Amino acid sequence: MPSHDSGHVERVVRLARYIAEMEGADVEVVVTAAKLHDIARVETAENHAIRGAKIAREMLSDRDPEFVERVAHCIESHSFSSGVKPETLEAKVLSDADKLDAMGAVGVARAFLYSGERGRSIEETLKHFEDKLLKLKGCLYTETARKIARKRHDFMLEFYERLKGELELRDVGNED
Repeated sequence: MPSHDSGHVERVVRLARYIAEMEGADVEVVVTAAKLHDIARVETAENHAIRGAKIAREMLSDRDPEFVERVAHCIESHSFSSGVKPETLEAKVLSDADKLDAMGAVGVARAFLYSGERGRSIEETLKHFEDKLLKLKGCLYTETARKIARKRHDFMLEFYERLKGELELRDVGNED
């Protein structure tokens, strides 16, 4: 799926590494988890975050068990809708990095890619902004992520309001 492709994973890895370095988290745990965080995204039978943690445990079985569990916890708790709360700094970092990639100009582009994949209308996509994307800023754990999110959130909100206004024809008759 283009909305959760290798480009998304690469951006999350870069964001996660940066936030981990700024916040003093274990970079190896964070980067490993970021690389694997959407490994089960193509499977639909089970929550991708929970399934991804299971796959990561299998893939990393030759590593130190404590390291593996730390990575697995990051993966199972990264998702906005997984229902698993991040308990460690590393898990909070991955959660923040993934949310940041759903914000700003990239977030807007990904929202419409996702909607295209799902056959959603523009109006349904705006509902997704209301239900999830515009709430992400308030769901961040680290100060570093909150700083990054400010401009991204403002851009997304401006885009949302402008699109909603155009759909409601509020811009008609106001041409300069």
